[in-house]
Amino acid sequence: MKEKQQLQVGIIGLGAVGERLLRKFHEHRQTNVKAICDTNKELLLEFSKQLDQAATYTDYKEMLADPAIDLVYIAVPPTYHHAMAVDVLAAGKHILCEKPLANSYKEAKEMWELADQANVVHAIHFPLPYSNEVNTFIEKIKSGQIGKIKRVELSMHFSKWPREWQQNPWIGTREQGGFIREITPHYLQLILELCGDIESVASFVDYPSNLEACETGVIARLQAKDGTVILIDGLSGIGQKDDIAFTFYGEKRVLTLRNWRQLEEQTLDKPSQLLEVESNDHHHLLVTSIVEAIEGKSAKIISFKEGFAVQKVLEKLLKNG
Repeated sequence: MKEKQQLQVGIIGLGAVGERLLRKFHEHRQTNVKAICDTNKELLLEFSKQLDQAATYTDYKEMLADPAIDLVYIAVPPTYHHAMAVDVLAAGKHILCEKPLANSYKEAKEMWELADQANVVHAIHFPLPYSNEVNTFIEKIKSGQIGKIKRVELSMHFSKWPREWQQNPWIGTREQGGFIREITPHYLQLILELCGDIESVASFVDYPSNLEACETGVIARLQAKDGTVILIDGLSGIGQKDDIAFTFYGEKRVLTLRNWRQLEEQTLDKPSQLLEVESNDHHHLLVTSIVEAIEGKSAKIISFKEGFAVQKVLEKLLKNG
């Protein structure tokens, strides 16, 4: 039986990513999925059978009219983030939004400004900072264990884009899809935390002849305010398994976060080796952090302010090509 003090959650969008967090909200003892919204009626019916009396909507504005809903999770493609977030904030509800924050600099700026004025908890779905592996990665860098940072590199190599599990109408479009929008925001958030503001971006993006299709490659050089150089190398349609490597080159050692949660380290004396870090349920911790923030407790939240900072760099990566 659901407890009255549970946070009541409304979810807009039931795609692959939305489903992942929907299940976490459903399982968490402090949250209850009060309502779900999607334009796909068959999908709505399928999920409604799995949830405990969740209301179903095809129009998110009707869902926002329910005063019982405390938090709204926006899990739709980037094009729709701005309009929905504006309405959620106007309704005075707490908000969790998928990344990237918006589909343009202008939209992201307005979302951050409105959220800052709304007196609600606002968060971006960046799960990496909640994982034990990433926190170990961050701690080793911030504590100086790798020595002075000489360079940062992010490589994103895909046999195919969109990936097999992510086939949908928008993820491969130039308007709002592609791996630059889908993958780099996660790592830009970590770069900004570890290196500070980005002062310059030189980006060269490769696009196919199909004007509606997303990028096939990117080479970029970024420089942080502290002088740290960040190189980004992205490529799809190649003959290897998907591989994402986020590497910090230090004077003492080199640290790599590979494929989201695999931590590797190497030194002059030791070749690259896998560091054993106990994994945790980072999505569960994200939900817990949001609940704690809404309760007024100190909690780790990646806010719209940080989402806007990521968006500023993201737009330069996309538009300097």
